[in-house]
Amino acid sequence: MSGAALPAGDPTRDRLLTAAAEVFSEKGYDGAGVQEIARRAGFTTGAIYGRFRGKAQLLLAAMEANSHDEFEELFADRRFEGRATDILTTVGAHLVTDEFDSGQALLLEAFVAGRRDPEVAGMLRRIIEERTVSLTALVDEAKSTGAIDPALDTRSIVRFCHAVALGFLLFGAIDLDRPDPVPWETLIARLVDAVAVDAVDARDT
Repeated sequence: MSGAALPAGDPTRDRLLTAAAEVFSEKGYDGAGVQEIARRAGFTTGAIYGRFRGKAQLLLAAMEANSHDEFEELFADRRFEGRATDILTTVGAHLVTDEFDSGQALLLEAFVAGRRDPEVAGMLRRIIEERTVSLTALVDEAKSTGAIDPALDTRSIVRFCHAVALGFLLFGAIDLDRPDPVPWETLIARLVDAVAVDAVDARDT
């Protein structure tokens, strides 16, 4: 996700983001007022507008403060050990093990708000496109090694990954039961294997 207005380490900003996350979660984006967020944090609205352009940027910053970036964590510890498809498998496995948390709740609120607020919609598009760049690089790397068939459309693969992830976001919103991790990981591994060059060659013989 993109950075917010001020660097971390600003106690006032931290308190505002905590209050914003609470109010957005309780009242939704449309129902959340800047005055209520400021009051709950113990400040005036000037503290918000001195740090954020408005409610949409405040929502983005609250999402960032309550989320973790799986891609950055996985790249940092090299858990995928050089295989681009391994990181896709690992992230896919997280879909059924990660709890529906405050960061996901805020993301869901943002999608709902994005239907009516062009600024929020634009913000979400930028977030998704940032992830698209990372995923595209992974898919292209996998294509170069034969782990993914180069004949397959990269954009379609990337959007399929987004569609699955966002679908699980909706499941979490209504507490719909998710598959058990072991069979789900088996399915993900099977899907990853199915798009490899070797799998395509085997189907052609």
